[in-house]
Amino acid sequence: MQLLVFSVGTEHYAIESRRVVEVLPLVTARPIPRMPDSIRGIFTHRGRLVPLVDLGRLFAHGPLRETLGTRVIVVEFSPAGGPAIRLGVMAENVLSLCSSVDAEATLPAMQPANAAALGRLLRIDGSTLQMIDVEHLLPPDILAGLLSGTPAATTASVAASAASGLASAASGSASASSS
Repeated sequence: MQLLVFSVGTEHYAIESRRVVEVLPLVTARPIPRMPDSIRGIFTHRGRLVPLVDLGRLFAHGPLRETLGTRVIVVEFSPAGGPAIRLGVMAENVLSLCSSVDAEATLPAMQPANAAALGRLLRIDGSTLQMIDVEHLLPPDILAGLLSGTPAATTASVAASAASGLASAASGSASASSS
């Protein structure tokens, strides 16, 4: 499996390259009130609004330093076989592509309760890196909100709302004409 390796603070992490849509220079995100600290806000990527996760805040290193090397890794995943979700992941430096086949040693994920996104550890070329499971970067309630806001769900709810509004208007005009 090919991996995109990057740093957050002094630590190295990796994401499966099949999840990566694009790597961008740092983008400005619009803050969203009352979101967890790890969610910097949203930005527009190719016409879609995308949440931006600050891995420094998520993994307790503090906010990422904003330098010329800071990047946003746009990833895409389909939770539980549902519709595709895009997510921006902030990293201080994108370092390289490598293969998990080259791992000299591995350690299974330890899965701390408050860090479900942290996967197994790999030792590649003398450097230890930790896999990130992009499907677990967002809190479950926020992920559920994103899934309920997918175009198919939104279209269905708008259609149901419009049908309900038409039915109410029809019954209102029928009762007004019978008076």
